[in-house]
Parts: sequence; structure tokens; C-alpha cells
Amino acid sequence: MLAFVITTIVCFITYLLFTTGSGDIAGLWSIEELLIGLILSLITGFISQTVFVKDEDVRMANPLKWLLFLVYAIGPFFVSLAKANVDVAYRVITGKINPGIVKIHPNLKTDLSVTILANSITLTPGTLSVDIDEENNDLYIHWINVDEQAIKQTPIDCKYVCGSFPQWIRRIAE
Repeated sequence: MLAFVITTIVCFITYLLFTTGSGDIAGLWSIEELLIGLILSLITGFISQTVFVKDEDVRMANPLKWLLFLVYAIGPFFVSLAKANVDVAYRVITGKINPGIVKIHPNLKTDLSVTILANSITLTPGTLSVDIDEENNDLYIHWINVDEQAIKQTPIDCKYVCGSFPQWIRRIAE
């Protein structure tokens, strides 16, 4: 029941954000829009309640976690994204690449945290999450420039491939 309520509320808030400014209630919404939004949110909440909140784990329903995720996305992730863009542009121009697939062990415990890390790595130019070893949450990453010092240890240290992403994601999702 808690999963249904949380999912419905999140869907309704999202609906309200997307339809703001199109009605006559304080210039924001009309009565019809609010009713339609509530009905659609109830239906969506019923259908997808197990997707947003899994096994009554409401950790990510905490607004502070979402704020921390926003800080991560605007701060460390954006900085790493900018650096990786410059690095990939340099490697494309000079042709200095040493591609390969490496294995990292980020020490993340939940599926959500591993998913956020894999997506962050994939969104960063020059890296691509290829596979996940579900037994011990190891990630296999295709890396455009494999550092020779990094591959001397298996799995390699996360700092070479994804910097401080695992520490941030641990704060957000675990």
C-alpha cells in the first residue's frame, strides 16, 4: 500500500509540474486538469507501484536523497562529464587511444546504486558499461584509454574509471 501511495504522489507531482500555467486556478491549473491528473496518477500508481518502490524500500522517497542526487548531477558528474568531453576530443584529434574492457568492483550493495553508477559511467564520454556481474556487483567497462598502471590489479580501482562516483552514489542510494 505504501508503494502505491508514494508512486501515485510522485506521478501527480510530475503531472502538475508538466501542466503548470495552463489553467485558471491561480493561473496554474484548471479543475478538469487536476481531476484528470489525479485519475491518471492513480492508474499509473497502481500499475507501476513495484517499479518505483521495490519491496517496501522507501529510501529513495526521501526528498533529501533527491536533493543529494541533484547536487551529484550538477556537481561531480557534470565536472567529470566536461573533463571527459575534452579528453575524448583530444584523443580523437591526436589518435592516442588504448581501448579495452576493464573490470571494476565499486563495493555498492543495492541494485539501484549499481544502476546509477553504470548509467553515470555510460553517459560519460570515453566509457561504456558493458556488463554487470550480479553475484558481487562487478562492472565491466569499455574504456577508451586504458591506463597501464590501472590494469595491473584486477578488478581495478574505481578511481581510474569513475572517480568519486561510487562514494556519491553510496550516499544517495544506500
